Amino acid sequence: MRLFWSLFVSCILSVQLFAQDQSKVLLDRLSQKVLSHQNIQIAFDYVLDNKDAGVQQKTAGKLILKGKNYRFEMLGAIQIFDGKKVYTIVDDNEEVTVEAPQKSDASELSPQDLIQFYKQGYTYKWDIEQPVGNRKIQYIKLTPIASKSSLQSILLGIDTKNLEIYKVIQTGKNGTKTTLTVQSWKVNQPLAANALLFDRAYYTKKGYYISELWND
Repeated sequence: MRLFWSLFVSCILSVQLFAQDQSKVLLDRLSQKVLSHQNIQIAFDYVLDNKDAGVQQKTAGKLILKGKNYRFEMLGAIQIFDGKKVYTIVDDNEEVTVEAPQKSDASELSPQDLIQFYKQGYTYKWDIEQPVGNRKIQYIKLTPIASKSSLQSILLGIDTKNLEIYKVIQTGKNGTKTTLTVQSWKVNQPLAANALLFDRAYYTKKGYYISELWND
């Protein structure tokens, strides 16, 4: 009997280790593929849902990634990271905030963290496979190691053939679930020279208030 249970537990552990290795292999392949592109342009749908609080918010957004630099548009705001500073432009308020990039915690992934965040601070395991049209989407569940994280889990859906992110589902410990579904994924597209730059002269001329929260 003891031998049986020892073998049984060994089998379970072997499967868990295989799933962990399987997950890392796919995540590494995705990361390498994404980092090989000169740039990526993504259009996505975004849903925030908290049933307990009776909150549901739906919107769409756009993201351009080039190396560590990015341009992120959502909820009427534009955020630009030029490699040194983060510029957040809110047209409704005619305001621009300039600040240093913040080191994201597990509850809020920044665009430059999107591809490589799994490498530190998470455990991950193989989850369900879901057909979407002609594509196979493999989900990997990531769980923060830090007990103080406000995030319960991240479910990352990956197109295994094209090595593209299809869906990201973040579930918070407060019951809030955010779902990002990619509608368009384009790589190595022509970019305007100033696409990832902040045009201070333009916004100054428009009379926007520029708040500097930045110390050189």
